[in-house]
Amino acid sequence: MATPTDEGRREGATETHQVTGRTSEANRASVTSPASRPDPVGEGSLRAPTRHPLDWRNPAFYDEHALTKELERVFDICHGCRRCVSLCQSFPTLFDLIDESPTMELDGVNKKDFSKVVDHCYLCDLCFMTKCPYVPPHEWNVDFPHLMLRAKAVKFQKGDTKLRDRLISSTDTVGKFAGIPIVVQTVNASNKTKIFRKALDKVLGVHPDAILPVYHSRTFRKRYDNAAASGDATPTASTHGRVALYATCYGNYNEPQVAEDLVAVFRHNGIPVTIAEKEQCCGMPKLELGDLEAVARAKEANIPVLAKLVDEGWDIVAPVPSCALMFKQELPLMFPDDPDVQKVKRAMFDPFEYLMLRHKEGKLNTDFKQSLGKVAYHVPCHLRVQNIGLKTRELLQLVPDTKIETIERCSGHDGTYAVKSEFHAASMKICRPVVDRVKASECDHYSSDCPMAGHQIENGLKTGKQPEHPMSLLRVAYGI
Repeated sequence: MATPTDEGRREGATETHQVTGRTSEANRASVTSPASRPDPVGEGSLRAPTRHPLDWRNPAFYDEHALTKELERVFDICHGCRRCVSLCQSFPTLFDLIDESPTMELDGVNKKDFSKVVDHCYLCDLCFMTKCPYVPPHEWNVDFPHLMLRAKAVKFQKGDTKLRDRLISSTDTVGKFAGIPIVVQTVNASNKTKIFRKALDKVLGVHPDAILPVYHSRTFRKRYDNAAASGDATPTASTHGRVALYATCYGNYNEPQVAEDLVAVFRHNGIPVTIAEKEQCCGMPKLELGDLEAVARAKEANIPVLAKLVDEGWDIVAPVPSCALMFKQELPLMFPDDPDVQKVKRAMFDPFEYLMLRHKEGKLNTDFKQSLGKVAYHVPCHLRVQNIGLKTRELLQLVPDTKIETIERCSGHDGTYAVKSEFHAASMKICRPVVDRVKASECDHYSSDCPMAGHQIENGLKTGKQPEHPMSLLRVAYGI
């Protein structure tokens, strides 16, 4: 039985840097000649992971032969490690393919089956951020999520994408249509009808047991009162003290109450809040589909508007973690030389991150009127990878007579993965430990910063008890 050598696993590292944007001679030398570096990085390094820009405009990024070679290199490293087996379905799928192959090594796996591993990756980033010992600056340069993104982009460019996937990732289009007053009642009612859901499963591949989002004709942008957008701001060392809310398509069309609660809480803390003149989807659903040109179009629609607000002295917050992460990480890696993208990156905050930054300087209102009891709090993956700590937990713990039980496990939802017929069972399996923890906690409330993760937990509980967003809980605690 052949066992790949370390040299074999290192082979191809230079090519990886080239397609992720790290193309200078000095950087290539640092990969091919690790001994020449004054500070070599080995497994178990205490240095922070490094994310390289995505060189997605480079034709080499879409070279199938080069992609397959890099998939082989990285999959072989994963096979020899297996630390990520419990994170998502990508890794068990890979390891089963290897273990059931004639050689029980990667060389026995049909390369056509590599797509099965790719399809199960929903770019949660936890393998990169919490498990993998070979991420950059390690010489093996493993960035599993962005390799999967590259594979998805190649698949999309080939036209090998289902109509369903194109449709459910077009969140603005679906939201505008489903939110039409005459249509919205029919859509919401149909999504709860067994006959319709069975038909939707057969025709489109949307699982009948998946919880689908509710749509509103009275969107957040229609509800928003701009009367209090002006007013005196109290800056701190790290905040301007006035906020522009990027409501997100989900916060606008599906759960406008969360955005309303955010505005109420921020204004209760003396923070003027406005909204962007216009906005589109952040592009995360299209990123996960591999439609990078659609991501670029969303960027061209959003960044100029948000950058103008930053120039006017506004900080920016987004109520959905994946949307904030898009502006904090993915767009800056796709457009590293765009100064406006970098400007928005520096001004983008998670709402609880923002409030806790102000609390450090005594600017948070801590006059809470009501305790919350016991809260089972799920930390979404796209919040964890922002590297800001558990700010939601820290703030909710300030509420008197409130106990927070923190659950740091993936919910398996991802916005689209959990609703797809072929992946729903896997998504619920991933969520099962979260559901078990919520059940065992016997909590008064269960909550997640990601509304979709909250509904995934709801789907696992099957008690009829609804999730409550942390911002909604904070509004209750304030009594406003």
